[in-house]
Order: sequence, then C-alpha cells, then structure tokens
Amino acid sequence: MQIGKVTGNIWATRKEDGLTGLKFLFVQLEDPQGLPIETPLIAADRIGSGIGDRVLVTRGSAARFIFKDEDLPIDAVIIGIVDSVDVESR
Repeated sequence: MQIGKVTGNIWATRKEDGLTGLKFLFVQLEDPQGLPIETPLIAADRIGSGIGDRVLVTRGSAARFIFKDEDLPIDAVIIGIVDSVDVESR
C-alpha cells in the first residue's frame, strides 16, 4: 500500500463492462512527510474519495480483485481514506 492525495477526477462515459459504476481519480503518491513521489496515477475508487483527500492505494494484481470472483482490468485502487498520519521524527 501507498499513501497519496486525490488531485483530480477522470470522467469516462464508455468503459469496460466490469468497470461500470467505478469512479476514477488522479492520485499523487506521497512520502510519509507528504512530499510528492513518482508521477500521479489513476486509481479506481468505490469508497467515495474526493479531491483533497489523503488515501491509501494498492497497486498491481491485488487491485484487480476488488469485487469477489471478478478480475477487473485495473492496476490501482483506493482502499481507504486517511484520517491522520503520525511518523516518528529523528
């Protein structure tokens, strides 16, 4: 899992049948201090995230199975909205 911030929406009126009902969002991945890392990615969302939310994202094969017994053509999914982050400083 990685943490990131939702920075935008993607609208797709036509998409693969299994993706109907999913929302797609731009997510900027962040390090523990909130600084951007990597390039933004597009993640599927079905938990109601919105622009400005800090979220947990999982990528790879685990993201493909957000619905039981259904293999979807996605490689990133938002799995949680972050309430707070507490990182020990050195």
